[in-house]
Amino acid sequence: MDNYVWWFVIGFGLVVAELLTGTFYLLVLAVAFGAAGVVALLAAPVVLQLATAAAFSLGGTLWLRQSRFGQRLRDRATSDRVQNMDVGQTLRVDQWAPNRTARANYRGATWDVELVPGEEAASGEFVIREISANRLIVAAKGR
Repeated sequence: MDNYVWWFVIGFGLVVAELLTGTFYLLVLAVAFGAAGVVALLAAPVVLQLATAAAFSLGGTLWLRQSRFGQRLRDRATSDRVQNMDVGQTLRVDQWAPNRTARANYRGATWDVELVPGEEAASGEFVIREISANRLIVAAKGR
């Protein structure tokens, strides 16, 4: 078979995989393989086909990361209850440091805890609003 057939078959497979998973990055790769297939139809050398696939993959990936789709997923990951089961759980903080941080036991381990802006640093029950690295960002329970 000619090269363009392989490019289109693999590109079609990536489209099917994207439909099954919902990953836009697979769609970007499918477009890149389609572009390489078009270049192969024009009887360009294999090196140019590979360069086209690589350029479209890189450009599409960079574009996707800057688009609203890439940004939305990156921003939501720390505070989305679906992706982070700790968000919404409660914990007790007995003493706060002057810099609005504390150490608290949660799920059998000691965690660094930080107050969301505007909260009062008093001991009591707190709700986890998000997780930043290994630090729990909390707000007073009932807010």
